[in-house]
Amino acid sequence: MTETRLEITELGHRGDGIALTEHGPVYVAGGLPGEVVAARIQNGRAIKPEFTQKSPDRIDPVCKHYAACGGCSVQHLAEEHYLAWKRTLVEKALKDRGIETHVSETIAATDGGRRRAVFTATRAGRSVLLGYHEKSSHKLVDVSECPVLDPAITGALKGLKSLAADLVPKKGELRITVLSTTSGLDVAFDKADKAYERKIPSLSQKTVELGLARLTINGEVLLEVRPPLLDMGGAGLLPPPGGFTQATLTAEDTLSKLVLDGVGKTRTVADLFSGVGTFALRLARQSNVHAVEGDAAAIASLDRALRKPQGLKKVTFEKRDLFRRPLVRDELEPFGAVVFDPPRAGAQAQAEMLAKSKVKTIVAVSCNPATLARDLRILIDGGYALHSVTPVDQFRFSPHIEAVAVLKRE
Repeated sequence: MTETRLEITELGHRGDGIALTEHGPVYVAGGLPGEVVAARIQNGRAIKPEFTQKSPDRIDPVCKHYAACGGCSVQHLAEEHYLAWKRTLVEKALKDRGIETHVSETIAATDGGRRRAVFTATRAGRSVLLGYHEKSSHKLVDVSECPVLDPAITGALKGLKSLAADLVPKKGELRITVLSTTSGLDVAFDKADKAYERKIPSLSQKTVELGLARLTINGEVLLEVRPPLLDMGGAGLLPPPGGFTQATLTAEDTLSKLVLDGVGKTRTVADLFSGVGTFALRLARQSNVHAVEGDAAAIASLDRALRKPQGLKKVTFEKRDLFRRPLVRDELEPFGAVVFDPPRAGAQAQAEMLAKSKVKTIVAVSCNPATLARDLRILIDGGYALHSVTPVDQFRFSPHIEAVAVLKRE
């Protein structure tokens, strides 16, 4: 197989450089626009590329694990161009759906590092590895640092590996979700060895020695030293073990401000795909809110939070699968504004119902530009005007990007 000279012209949506050839695009891992590489080509990818011309926008990665770890893909791109690329991801997704609109500059929301991390642990002979998978591989990178994380999590890596050594199964992998809260780390192990019960005394002792707030194993709370609380705009909330939260506190505050600004002074708001109430608890400072979520554990956390005086307006909630049973037109009529923040699959069924409604303001939050564009297309075709689209970066060095869109029925 002969080497080919490739000129990279753009950065793909997964962070690979793209070189256009007569046989189609070739993807170059770690490549940047303006760079020239020599490489063998296999299945549309450059194999062991040698860079003969490098971009002035290239910088040194900040993590020693970068070359192998699959957690980050664009540590080598200068900040200004990195944020511009994230904005481009949103612009391209919208254009693919025929939506021509101004997209605001990307807001960097990664200060303080990610407060939530999901690690994998496995056995390697007599040792235990804890970290992330390599790029396009099942092989695990044993990490000793991770610059994108909250320092509290990074500082606990050695202790987490010690806990994992008591829980990792003989075959297969152990999943560890770590959340940094106001009262310490909340750690949840999943797929742990079922024989962990006989190790409960030592596991409890390690939990205390490590200063963890809560330890959960296979869905069972083994020890809660302190309630692992989150501050939701002044409202305290106890999240479910291993549950979803926004990755960084800065991003949560940024997204919430965009949502609140988009809703304005509306008296009644529906918060759909509400999760634990990230937006609902903040919206309730100024509006009556109805929160709808399909995950029972998330709804239970919101319920517990509302049982304590929080100085909020009226908040109601219901458990409901919005993919199968979206709110229909008559159910939407009482609300002056609707906020929705679905998983990556988007909110197609709900968007179709909203397009038929008379709701004046819709604020769409999304972690997937492609499904966001699809849902916005439905709403625009239903008579809504797109007022703003703002990208928010909370997954530093990754190809993931959040966006908040505000629509109004004129």
